[in-house]
Amino acid sequence: MPTRSVCLALALSLVGALSAHAEILTGATDPACQAAAAYSDARRGAEILVLKDGRPICETYAAEGAPDHAMELWSGTKSFSGLLAAAAVQDGLLTLDEPVAKTLPEWRDDPRKAKATIRHLLSLTVGIRSAIGRPPEYADAIRMPLEADPGQVFIYGPAPYQVFGEVMKRKLAAAGQPADPYLYLKRRVLDPIGVGEMVWRRTPGGDPLMPQGAELTARQWAKVGEFVRAGGKVAGKAIVDPATFRALFVGSTANPAYGLTWWLPHAPKVADPVSETADFALNADKLPADLVVAAGAGDQRLYVIPSRGLTIVRLARLDIRALMARRGGAGDWSDTAFLTLLLGQS
Repeated sequence: MPTRSVCLALALSLVGALSAHAEILTGATDPACQAAAAYSDARRGAEILVLKDGRPICETYAAEGAPDHAMELWSGTKSFSGLLAAAAVQDGLLTLDEPVAKTLPEWRDDPRKAKATIRHLLSLTVGIRSAIGRPPEYADAIRMPLEADPGQVFIYGPAPYQVFGEVMKRKLAAAGQPADPYLYLKRRVLDPIGVGEMVWRRTPGGDPLMPQGAELTARQWAKVGEFVRAGGKVAGKAIVDPATFRALFVGSTANPAYGLTWWLPHAPKVADPVSETADFALNADKLPADLVVAAGAGDQRLYVIPSRGLTIVRLARLDIRALMARRGGAGDWSDTAFLTLLLGQS
């Protein structure tokens, strides 16, 4: 991994290479903003927004990016499930350590599934293996077998979140509410924090895609980051369960680099191809210890650093060939390099 000085020198050399259509709305004279924008734009970047104590200090757009242009978050969507769970705990709908089988009777007679909890689903330690980028229907997800006892291994994939979606559907129906996890999340979290209208894609069967369905602008995603930076509070009032909210940012024994739907700057316990494509998990000594990240394919990123008062959004065009290269261990995007540019003068 390049040193800080090398990262800075590399990115500063790119400042003059900002594309002619790139637009800097805030931070036009700030070297850190310009360097980060140049680094991002050269790697398919479209939108950057940095808030310091809630105030924009760097906002840039390139390619198809624009203040009102929403982009797919891909797996950055997963982190919404953690916030949804924290709201559901506050409302008495569930607890993190209750058995999934309490809600899904289909899981009661399987020895492994009977031991699985909601915490296992959200931490991706439930033991289900599923194809990345191919979320199954909810009904198909709950039929998938467990390859390991819950809590033993970290397996990245979409199916656990689809199972969680089915759990939420049944919890909401039992409570006499509309059985739609997205509508619940919108009412309980997204509307109170001011996200506004957005697109959330659905399965062919009509259920919200819990692993990868959200489309947001940088300004909208930043509102989510500010909510996280505020500790799950709006105007000083907790709108989700505080203990569950804190649990979102604690890694599991199986993978300290992943909490409950949020990535953390800790080295994975064992080699994991997904964790290794996000180098903030491999460079914890170079980054703030309280950094938390929502991350999606194509290097979509929401970084929150409470100790620095920072919320950082980066959105980009998804290049399938580049994505395949990343899964092979290559790739031209470095979270560490990008954050080094911004943190040097933040």
